[in-house]
Amino acid sequence: MKILVIQSRMGIGDMVIFLPFIEAISKKFSTKVSILVKKNSKASEFLTENIYIDEILYLQRDKNKNSRHNGFLGTVNLIKDIKQKNFDKIFIFNSSLRFSLIAKLAGAKKIYQYPLLRKKGQHIIKTAQIFLKKHLDVDVNSNPQIELNRKVIDDAKIKYDINNKNINMLLGIGGSGPNKRIPAEIYIKFLNFCNKNYNCKIFLATGKNDEEQKILNQIIDPNNNFNYVRLDDLSIKEILPIIKCCNISVCNDTSFSHFSAALGVQTIVLMADTSTLYGSYSPQMHPITPEWDQNFQKSLAKERISPDKIFIKFSEILTKLNS
Repeated sequence: MKILVIQSRMGIGDMVIFLPFIEAISKKFSTKVSILVKKNSKASEFLTENIYIDEILYLQRDKNKNSRHNGFLGTVNLIKDIKQKNFDKIFIFNSSLRFSLIAKLAGAKKIYQYPLLRKKGQHIIKTAQIFLKKHLDVDVNSNPQIELNRKVIDDAKIKYDINNKNINMLLGIGGSGPNKRIPAEIYIKFLNFCNKNYNCKIFLATGKNDEEQKILNQIIDPNNNFNYVRLDDLSIKEILPIIKCCNISVCNDTSFSHFSAALGVQTIVLMADTSTLYGSYSPQMHPITPEWDQNFQKSLAKERISPDKIFIKFSEILTKLNS
């Protein structure tokens, strides 16, 4: 039996969130499944060890009008691409009429999809849970997991000298938008608290965006005297085993918070102006939200994250881990 799962939401976080649903479908039919996802999900960079996924297909639609799946001709191409795979079943995790028609014209024998044209107000997790309960009678918990080869984890420990002498911490300081990026000053105050109480080794994860690099450079200023390793020149594939070796993570609402939690690491997520859902859907996640008062402005939310609160939660988690 050949099964295709269509997950058309954009971004790494959404891809991670849908992993339990992909797993549930695979287990229900005792077969690996193919997935159709957007390129910015970066699926091929972190799902190569996933035992429930057989093939990753990319939806080639972007701002480039000549992309293979853009426009009317792109729809025809997508139908052809899916049809040649001879899928028996297609699961569509959206309410798109376009994808419904594509699946039918691609010749799938059985199509499962969200109710058509009801995108407004859909809860990313609850809607998917209801969908699979209705069609497959399975209950799906929101606890995504990313699997890694044991050897790459052991290799990372050796290469980066990750050991029990330190509290090994991932610090995910990047973010897809300026309002998600917590200021360097807040991180520095938090790290100073850490230095006074623990021996910490900090793995700094961020992108190459100018603003992200500015935050990174403020944190690694020699005057701060932090024991750090910067990860911004590494690929996702290279970073994942390092995260897996960490005791704890502190991250903005960024891809690294999703990776960390899915790798089983206790993850403090600093939520600025995004829904707390993205920092609390996993049992490994611990959201920290801005401190509110009568003068609160949402645009300044990232500046209202308390370093004291981060450290208190950080200490609580470490105490539980060591108990």
